[in-house]
Amino acid sequence: MANISHPQSSDPDFTRSPVPQSARMSRFGLTMAWWSVCSAMFWLVVSATLAIHYGTVNTLIGLGLSALCYSLINAVISRHAIRTGLSVGLFSQTLLGRSGAALATLIFFATAIYYGVFEGSVIAVAIQGYFPSLTLNQAYLLVVLYSVPLVLGSVQRWLDKLNGVLLPFYLLGLAAAVLMTLNTYGYSHAWLELGPEGGAPADGWWRCFSYFMGVWILMMYTWDYARMGKEEDADYHARFNFGLPFYAFTFLVNGVVGIFLAASIPTDGPVTEVSVVLALLKLMGFAGLAFVWVSQTRINTANFYLATINLQSCLEKGLGLRLPKLACGVLVGVVVYLLMLTNVFEFILQALAYQGIFVVAWVGLALSHIFFDPGTVRYGEQAPRLRSAGLSAWLAAAGLGIGCMMMGEQWSNLSAPLSFVTAFVLYSLLNRRSARLASA
Repeated sequence: MANISHPQSSDPDFTRSPVPQSARMSRFGLTMAWWSVCSAMFWLVVSATLAIHYGTVNTLIGLGLSALCYSLINAVISRHAIRTGLSVGLFSQTLLGRSGAALATLIFFATAIYYGVFEGSVIAVAIQGYFPSLTLNQAYLLVVLYSVPLVLGSVQRWLDKLNGVLLPFYLLGLAAAVLMTLNTYGYSHAWLELGPEGGAPADGWWRCFSYFMGVWILMMYTWDYARMGKEEDADYHARFNFGLPFYAFTFLVNGVVGIFLAASIPTDGPVTEVSVVLALLKLMGFAGLAFVWVSQTRINTANFYLATINLQSCLEKGLGLRLPKLACGVLVGVVVYLLMLTNVFEFILQALAYQGIFVVAWVGLALSHIFFDPGTVRYGEQAPRLRSAGLSAWLAAAGLGIGCMMMGEQWSNLSAPLSFVTAFVLYSLLNRRSARLASA
């Protein structure tokens, strides 16, 4: 068993060592930094899309269960991250070994990149929609050019302040969108009656719940933010900041607003992030552009920041390259811009679905370790190069999940839950066996 030390580091993001107590953030500062994640057009549009396919009631049940599940899991994760001060990359060395952890940070980096591309593209569409003299590619470049510098400072020194300032504007924009919709189109019960022709499926609530398991990347996001919290604030962070109040707002409040707007504002074609953005611009004018900019800039501070520090960790552990944060941030910007030039809304959700299986399985490993072996923490030279117990459980669980996804809709709805359970159980068994062999 390794002792957890918290050496001071010249790296303000602490990608190579635990966050020391002297660098931990105040309750308010960490809350403002973390709550950037609650504002994204993604939450509004996904909820509306699920309501159209599975019915409003089923969607709200699924969102409520997701909020409860997320809050319970992240209460465990946030406490452990606060206690150890370890990042996802460092903790993954305990689970998977030094080289194996590079794969975890690669998946974390790629997923954060994809969300950055997705949400950044929404801002670009809004900018180009309001300023049609700009081409979409120029709008993409503008978004990247202002996004990269925002995340080159640390969470402690900059992102908490930026998101603290922007949060009230997001809340005002959300309220304004609802009020202007009511004023323009009036109130209708239609949002409560959304659903497919022929009626909502009986298992629609489960499909909505399992769909949101594909966004368990927020568990990794939670980990890398929670490690910056003070130990005396662990209860506050577990219960409030990363707990049910956060997810009730992020999923349920945003979800209800998204369903209401989708049912009330006429759009051309199916409900997508693009169609909703263009509808808001038509309804609200410049205020709509400002609302989209605030919402997407807030969420993209998290996406770009976590992509940058996990790329830094992945390159170091996987290739032995120690690049400064500035270089990694610029590289993230280049990758995001190049991906934006593709037909991003066509392929990115499918890519995220497959990567989400690996993330769900990683969460299963992490919870199993926290529950059954919380005192064992190995990183750096204390960790082996590869750890077969963790890698075997992770890859087997992810393989099962991907196999389910390829067997049609009925099985794909079980892919994430089966991956999670398999990873949790298999790691528990293999880790116990590994411990017995080591002590023999």
